Amino acid sequence: MRALTVLLATLPLLLLPACVSGGQKTEKPRTTAATPTDTGATPSWAKGMKTVREDRLPPEARRTLDLIAKGGPFPYPKDGTVFGNHENRLPRQPRGYYHEYTVPTPGSRDRGARRIIAGEHSERYYTSDHYETFEAVVHR
Repeated sequence: MRALTVLLATLPLLLLPACVSGGQKTEKPRTTAATPTDTGATPSWAKGMKTVREDRLPPEARRTLDLIAKGGPFPYPKDGTVFGNHENRLPRQPRGYYHEYTVPTPGSRDRGARRIIAGEHSERYYTSDHYETFEAVVHR
C-alpha cells in the first residue's frame, strides 16, 4: 500500500515535463542531407565515406563542379548522362538519381578516368580511377 501511495504522489512530477512542453518532443534543427554544416562536419550523405574538400580537388575537377552548378555547357557528349552505380560504391538510389561528368586529365587523348558523380540532392562524388573508389566532395 505504501508503494502505491509513493507512486501516486510522484506521478504528477513524472508528467510535468510533458505538460510544460505541450507534449511535444524538442529536436535539434536538422541540416539538409546535401549540405555540410558550417562547423565543417561531414554531411549525413557522406557518412562512412572518405571525403575531400572541394578546394583540395584538382583544378580540372573544380572547373567541372562549376560547370555542373551553371548547367553547362559541357565539353563531352557523355557529360550529364545517367550514372548507373553498377559497382554499388555509392549509396543505393533509384536509376536516374546520379549523373556523371568528365574531369579532364591533362595529357590524356580521351576522357580519362576522372569523374564527378552528381546526386539529385546536390551530393558530389569524385573518382580519379574510373569508379574504383569515390570521395564525397565537401565544402569545408
